[in-house]
Amino acid sequence: MEKENLFGKTLSELQEIVYELGFQKYVAKQLTDWMYKKRVASFDLMLNLSKSLRLSLQEKYELHFTNYSNVQESVDGTKKYLFPVKKYQFIEAAYIPENERATLCVSSQVGCKMGCLFCMTGKQGFQGNLSSGEILNQIFSLPEFEKLTNVVYMGMGEPFDNLDEVLKSIEILTSDYGLAWSPKRITVSTIGILPGMKKYLENTKAHLAVSMHNPFENERKMMMPIENVYHLPKILDEIRQHDFSGQRRVSFEYILFKGVNDQQRHINELARILNGIKCRINLIRFHPIPETPLESSSHETILQFQNALKRKGIVTTIRASRGEDIFAACGLLSTKEMVKKQNEEY
Repeated sequence: MEKENLFGKTLSELQEIVYELGFQKYVAKQLTDWMYKKRVASFDLMLNLSKSLRLSLQEKYELHFTNYSNVQESVDGTKKYLFPVKKYQFIEAAYIPENERATLCVSSQVGCKMGCLFCMTGKQGFQGNLSSGEILNQIFSLPEFEKLTNVVYMGMGEPFDNLDEVLKSIEILTSDYGLAWSPKRITVSTIGILPGMKKYLENTKAHLAVSMHNPFENERKMMMPIENVYHLPKILDEIRQHDFSGQRRVSFEYILFKGVNDQQRHINELARILNGIKCRINLIRFHPIPETPLESSSHETILQFQNALKRKGIVTTIRASRGEDIFAACGLLSTKEMVKKQNEEY
């Protein structure tokens, strides 16, 4: 019988586990110290736990990290780590160093069910949710763990389609019993799963990024099927219910596609629908993926788009393209490895 991994459990979950084993709940705090603060992956090394508790834990549970199986390093310093999850299943995490910052982009699902036209992960189809431990494993097993300043949930999958596990991982990152990070070091991206976004905004103080990519509902539907379920105006209405006037930020991700969403009418509509929301727009150049008709807008067009939005009073940045030489677009590396393993089997 396969043992359950304790790594990724919250303090309250661990309290219930030790209580069911016949021990006082306070020892759960000692467990979190060893797992999350000291990053110890062996019950035998937890010397302030009684021997009987350690034996009880070993009987039913395990504690381990999963090492990455492959890493590719770009000429610009970006690293793409590949982690095995199950047979033929892989996830990606991208380490992005930049000046005084070092950001890790983590995955929350294996594949994705959202089917966005421009996304390689979506072409894999949905293969499963990651547990809180599998999300955190991308962080804790990272060779550059000590250098990390920020984590963004912008890798494979839709975080709010796996909300409970994402929230548990954020709790462990930000709680005193975990890493005690400021929530301002964390950003979660969504295409607009409205119930999940609402719960996230009410239960965390971390940043929000919304993948918009088109301000017109009818055009957004063609690129992002989620628009048929959760409409952009409703998403913006929910955002207006929350306070982003302090340190907490909301940003809108906007990949620019040649002749699709890069015209003056898109600029005008963005300014109209975002009026009254203190936000930032991040413009992104499209990384080509197989079997898509989409092309990236030219660098000149992206610059013109940025300047036009700035003239309308919207803070607008162009996200630097990183790791283009190492399958930078999410899902490319994992898809390649998945197909490779399947071919080896047959």
